[in-house]
Amino acid sequence: MKNYKFIWLISILLVISGFLAACGDKKESADTADGAGKKATEGSGKDVPQVLNLIEIAEIASADSAIAEDALSTKVLNNVMEGLYRVNQEGLLAPAMAEAEPEISADGMTYTFKIRDAQWSNGTPVTAHDFVYAWQRAIDPDMASPYGPYLMAGMIKNATEIGEGKAEIEELGVKATDDKTLVVKLERPVAYFLSLTSFATFLPVNEEFVTAQGDNYATNSDAMIYNGPFSLADWDGTDNWKYVKNDAYWDVASVKLDEILVDIVKETSTAVKLYEQGKKDRVILSAEYAMQYADDPNIINEVETAVFYFKMNQLRDGKPTPLANADIRKAIARAFNKEELADAVLANGAKAANFLVANDFTLDENGKDFRDYSKDFAVYDVEEAQAFWKKGLKALGKDKVTIELLGGDTENSKKQQEWYKSELERNLPGLTIKLKEVPSAVRLELDDTSNYDIQASGWGPDFQDPISFMELFVTESPQNKMGYSNPIYDELIESTKTTYANDPIKRFEVFAEAEKILLEDDAAIAPTYQRGGMFLRNPAVKGIAINPFGSDFTYKWMYIEATGK
Repeated sequence: MKNYKFIWLISILLVISGFLAACGDKKESADTADGAGKKATEGSGKDVPQVLNLIEIAEIASADSAIAEDALSTKVLNNVMEGLYRVNQEGLLAPAMAEAEPEISADGMTYTFKIRDAQWSNGTPVTAHDFVYAWQRAIDPDMASPYGPYLMAGMIKNATEIGEGKAEIEELGVKATDDKTLVVKLERPVAYFLSLTSFATFLPVNEEFVTAQGDNYATNSDAMIYNGPFSLADWDGTDNWKYVKNDAYWDVASVKLDEILVDIVKETSTAVKLYEQGKKDRVILSAEYAMQYADDPNIINEVETAVFYFKMNQLRDGKPTPLANADIRKAIARAFNKEELADAVLANGAKAANFLVANDFTLDENGKDFRDYSKDFAVYDVEEAQAFWKKGLKALGKDKVTIELLGGDTENSKKQQEWYKSELERNLPGLTIKLKEVPSAVRLELDDTSNYDIQASGWGPDFQDPISFMELFVTESPQNKMGYSNPIYDELIESTKTTYANDPIKRFEVFAEAEKILLEDDAAIAPTYQRGGMFLRNPAVKGIAINPFGSDFTYKWMYIEATGK
């Protein structure tokens, strides 16, 4: 969210439709764009209109790369914009606006990029100055970017000082020595820096165009210009939209689709009906439909790298919540059956999660998965949960507690939230769960102001390193917003960036120690599952790229062949 992965913060089943990240370096079987032309001629041999019909279940929260923090917004930006790097069809980083690999100084702290010949959709050249402006804009305190300060502080030279008001924005360690040369200076070596350059916050922005648009910039599809495979069209900032091939894109020869039509459909039943009628080409299935279509030859199964959890807010409206009590948090974390959640409620390939950093996400230098360094925490155990619950209630001086659960307003989200309510109330006597089900944009606002008790949330990694998950819960993280702070946890995470920055094995060991503090000792969050997805997909649709971090999907290489459903 991942990221991002931003995060970012949406309800568990809402996120499934397109939040954050996918698994490993996999892509859907037989998805390759080799040999595809503007009009596909495979199969029947007849020309096929290159128009894809997709569904989303939420509106675009923001198309401004400095502001975007949710998964859908970053997915949209990934398909209409392009950074220095892009995740390719194999799930690997590849130069994009950078014409080649950068020159890196011996100390690993200076990167020099050459910008390829490329244009914005209005014919203006993409230059190194567009990256300087975009990154300065994202770090500007007046911009209030949710990601810029978080991702840049302690990494790009002077970013921390700018955030503290001790340096000017122009002192950020990113300079254009000419139109084609971008020089980035870091505070320390950062092994994952190049993967960050593919993320939405680091996309270029044209200063002249933004200045001309003023406050109108990125509020609708006409108030933007694009340097990616597609342009947005017919988007008024609130409703359905479409992607249109960007003929000014430097690699337009790889783009086969002419249009992607996107409709917002929040009910799975409606989405499946549209698919069966041939009106939509891809739809995610909820539990009952996942079971119904389990043997369908057009099913695509995925296990992804996004992990979901309860955020348990300890401070609301300036007052401690019942969740400020560690025993209450530990009780809730152990009081619902995660295996049942994954296998019976989701039933789409998701896996029970007793961890934060995903399985099969990142390896050490010897090929050992991070999960082999750590273990499972807060495993489902009703007896243990009830013991913590009684202890917590006694400390609060109460025998009953009402806690609000903030979640989504889609059909799937509501079903799952009812299941959480039933499980928690059944296993923790005296607990009443009050459901608050709202659209994703409203939940983002409530999260920003810490106006919730428990929030069904999740994270898809922004880049391929455990810190993409672990740094979410340091005291100053903008994704924290739940009143959690542990100086020891903060120090451990900081040491992975400083003391142990060049010791990959020790870094993983420290991350494992921090994960135990977060999940077992403090029970700051309660992991629920690692996302899986079960999709019905038109077999004529080929070439979708599923990304292991950052944006979920890339549509650049997709095409429609002449077979069909």
